[in-house]
Amino acid sequence: MANRYFVETPIVGDRATLTTAEAHHLAHVMRAKPGVEVVLFDGSGCEFAARVDKVGRSEIELTVLERKIVDRELAVELTLATALPKGDRQRWLIEKAVELGVRHFVPLETERGVAQPSGGALDRLRRSVIEASKQCGRNRLMQVSEPTDLSNLLPQVESADNAAVLRWFAHPGGGPLSVATQALAKTPAAVLIAVGPEGGFSDAEVQHARDRDWQLVGLGRRILRVETAALMLAACSSPAPKERTITLT
Repeated sequence: MANRYFVETPIVGDRATLTTAEAHHLAHVMRAKPGVEVVLFDGSGCEFAARVDKVGRSEIELTVLERKIVDRELAVELTLATALPKGDRQRWLIEKAVELGVRHFVPLETERGVAQPSGGALDRLRRSVIEASKQCGRNRLMQVSEPTDLSNLLPQVESADNAAVLRWFAHPGGGPLSVATQALAKTPAAVLIAVGPEGGFSDAEVQHARDRDWQLVGLGRRILRVETAALMLAACSSPAPKERTITLT
């Protein structure tokens, strides 16, 4: 979707201001002039039709013409907890997770993990969320959490209503994905997916999941990269969203 720009502060009333990278892109890449109309979003679930009024050196002032609630989210709350792959594959994973409707992304710290996320890396991942949301039309940002390990992740899930939450743990010794997806017919409130690093989860981590009644899910005979396994499970975990639009006056 072209001409979509993210506003970091909530848009209230009929005025909005673009700053930082978004202002630079609109002013210096798109060469916007006063009178040009664009679409804004602020992560609240709304889209705003807006007109450029003033192009400054570091910010752009706009008038809001229309405000709509445009819901393109999944029917279930999807959390993807994944050991990060190396290099540019991280950005690609985040981009596709946004497109697939993942609500929360949790970088997993695992025994065999090789790419441990730092503060700067997390900032870059969160910027990738904005870029992917601009492209695919989501008006709510996927949340990238602080890194955690399984021992801290699993108790959080245990506190939820287990009857309403599916918990899939990617493991070569798990049951077929075709069997795991049968539970989706009951429309769970949430799905949580855990995917390990390139070397897989350790025996201790797998046993930790078994002890807490996670459903171990296998992905066939071929060895998949981290991002392939994560996105395969995410894509199979929920039906496509039904867009809902409400125009607000």
